Amino acid sequence: MLTAKLSMMMFLQFFLWGAWYVTMGPYMNASGMAPETIGTAYALGPIAAIISPFFLGLIADRFFPTQIVLGAMHLIGGVLLLLAPLAAGQSANLFLAAVLLHMLCYMPTLGLTNTLSFRNMANPERQFPLIRVWGTIGWIVAGFVISGLKFDVSASMFYVAGASGIAMGAFSFLLPSTPAPSKGKPFSVRDALGLDTLAMMKDRSFAVFVICSLLVCIPLAAYYSFAGQFIGEVGFKSIGSTMSFGQMSEIVFMLVMPLFFVRLGVKWMLLIGMGAWVLRYLLFAQAWDSGGTEHVKWMVLSGIILHGICYDFFFVTGFIYAEKKAKPEHRGAVQGFLVLITQGLGMFIGAKAAGRLVGHYTTTETTSDGVLLSTIAWDKVWLAPALFAAAVMVVFFLFFHDKVKPSVTDVTEHTPEGDTTAEAETAV
Repeated sequence: MLTAKLSMMMFLQFFLWGAWYVTMGPYMNASGMAPETIGTAYALGPIAAIISPFFLGLIADRFFPTQIVLGAMHLIGGVLLLLAPLAAGQSANLFLAAVLLHMLCYMPTLGLTNTLSFRNMANPERQFPLIRVWGTIGWIVAGFVISGLKFDVSASMFYVAGASGIAMGAFSFLLPSTPAPSKGKPFSVRDALGLDTLAMMKDRSFAVFVICSLLVCIPLAAYYSFAGQFIGEVGFKSIGSTMSFGQMSEIVFMLVMPLFFVRLGVKWMLLIGMGAWVLRYLLFAQAWDSGGTEHVKWMVLSGIILHGICYDFFFVTGFIYAEKKAKPEHRGAVQGFLVLITQGLGMFIGAKAAGRLVGHYTTTETTSDGVLLSTIAWDKVWLAPALFAAAVMVVFFLFFHDKVKPSVTDVTEHTPEGDTTAEAETAV
């Protein structure tokens, strides 16, 4: 019964996110919002990711049972999503405000669901992967539901997501009672942000890893912000379900990742992950440049399926490496710091930059009957992050020389926790 409840919790948690996050960009574009505004919308999640450690540390972990905080945050966040289309009808800024407020409610719940799961498991290493995979399944199902209902560019996606958020909020109160994990303990900004990690930067390879992780997340954000709009313009009608192929491949590569890890080690795993992002963007650029041929869709779909390698080999490997390098008492702080600089700072800069990049390569013209048409040079848009990621990849290859080589046990124990960050973001 407990396993079923926790699995349903994960399913609803990520169904909610997958029901609107992937297709928000196409919806905003169809609503006439500028590329810069779309970039800003996708920068709001990283802002919330930066702020959420303070909320968790100051309030959620100290004063209230976890399931109560989880339920309250989802109820409020669900209502905000229901209001998002109404806000969009008034102005783009009001829409952005609704999205920001929702993300401020949602981002802390990613940590809360993990906390609640771990506190109620007898054997987390064995139980958590089987429970956490239902989150990925929820994201996939959400994509197919949105496409099946033909809500890919419709405001109705927010009604589906908002309703699921309210359902998740109500369900949370049925979860096991989980006392505040840090009740009575003092709050530390250094712990919340993982600032103790800065001392580890004296190790040159670790410093290269941190800097390259930050830098490579800048071009990565372009995928999360604009891939949905791009595949719609290429010709895919079912945007949500098409993007879900990325999460399907993620599950596959999660299963085979340990086999690669023990043979390749940290450096080559990270390089393969970075290389997959470069290849994805080059496939997207070439697909647009090919213009209208049938193989274009296969190139785009191949780029989406690369998500399993892009995410698992880079993010999951990074979390494992950071934990192996840190002292036991600093491991939590190191993981928090890595999330802060990648899913927070890196993705924020990247989303804003992607919006400006798409805006720069957008041309408008007025037809003879007075209709304003906008055209985006997607080949140039995708080439820019491909080159940026390739440059980071070269720097990492030249200057990272750490010999850490985790075991199969390290991979199987850390893969599930690493997965919680990619859906942020992911886009999942």
